Amino acid sequence: MGRMNADEFKASEKMPLIVVLDDVRSMYNVGSVFRTADAFRVSAIYLCGITACPPHPEIHKTALGAEDTVEWHYFKDTMDAVRHLHQQGCYIYSTEQCEGSTMLQDIHLPKPNEETDSDERPSAYAIIMGNEVKGVRQDVVDASDGCIEIPQYGTKHSLNVSTTAGIVIWEFAKQLLIQ
Repeated sequence: MGRMNADEFKASEKMPLIVVLDDVRSMYNVGSVFRTADAFRVSAIYLCGITACPPHPEIHKTALGAEDTVEWHYFKDTMDAVRHLHQQGCYIYSTEQCEGSTMLQDIHLPKPNEETDSDERPSAYAIIMGNEVKGVRQDVVDASDGCIEIPQYGTKHSLNVSTTAGIVIWEFAKQLLIQ
């Protein structure tokens, strides 16, 4: 199928996107995010707070080895990760329903090397995915540069965190990798 091996993946150019998991409880969700991150060559995953870290059998069950290919870092507190990302010049979006959020289909992502009207271009982007019950912590939302919301048309007002990650990562890939 022409797929990369682990060494080729690690050496390959990555999408300028970091996924931050803010207190994600389920190791199956963590593994699923790793697998999606591998599929789209995400730069890294930041695991924060109570989010479990590899190696772990439950993460591996859904990651299927992606936990060994995708770069990851652990931060005891998500705000430490946010500060680190801002210092690196990243533009940070929390994925959360909040006043003033941008609907996912309305987001425009200039590529880090793309000319824009603004002098400020991000070095990369980061998306924060929150806890399965509580979502992204309010202090983290407040420290983010913006919020992304996925429109929903049914009776439910939330999606599983790994599903959300897949949808948002795909939109970033369409704009940062494919175009």
